[in-house]
Amino acid sequence: MFADILKQNNVDNSGIRFDRIARTVLAFVTLKADGEREFMFFRHPSADMRFHESELNTNLIKQANIFHYGSISLIEEPCKSVHLAAMNIAKKSGSMLSYGPNLRLPLWPSPEAARKGIMSIWDQSDIIKVSEDEITFLTGGDDPYDDNMVMKKLFHPNLKLLVVTEGLEGCRYYTKAFKSRVPGIKDKPVDTIGAGDAFVSGLLNSLASDSKLFQVVTVVTLVKIHHLQYLLS
Repeated sequence: MFADILKQNNVDNSGIRFDRIARTVLAFVTLKADGEREFMFFRHPSADMRFHESELNTNLIKQANIFHYGSISLIEEPCKSVHLAAMNIAKKSGSMLSYGPNLRLPLWPSPEAARKGIMSIWDQSDIIKVSEDEITFLTGGDDPYDDNMVMKKLFHPNLKLLVVTEGLEGCRYYTKAFKSRVPGIKDKPVDTIGAGDAFVSGLLNSLASDSKLFQVVTVVTLVKIHHLQYLLS
């Protein structure tokens, strides 16, 4: 069903692989009064956990301008090795590596394992998107609004763009040359499921169209990110 939905919406789904034994992971999501979510997963094992390196569509990866990934596939083998192999292929092919940790603690053996696993590939990414909560977790409780701390602990020498989303407050972004923020548009959240995914997809779509956006402060940069915030409000 999911594969067909992608195809119907003109998304290339040729990289999808199917498992004859395990099923697609299920996520049960409950909404709080403020529209925020709580997750519970059924994943023991799910098909993604059984993904092997031999199943990778390497030609598809080599064609990508941007290779985007999260951290959940780093939790267990064999999918962890697949994840690392795919990153290596993409990097050698000239793709920008985009990382959205997507912290889901219930899936990890422990908070310590999650922090170590997420940070294990941190320095390899060209673009990183994190939330305020993820910053607090990854830094061991530091203030996510402290720009100096963010630059010192999370910005690495090879990073081209670090984006911090702040929900309705908008986002901050950092590069080697500059940092700034874009305010959000105030509204009452109804359901925030997929908001981070939509934000990243819009951001990466803009960067795929013009890979130089993070190198120079331009009106175009601010307008595109502001428009993205508007679409998500």
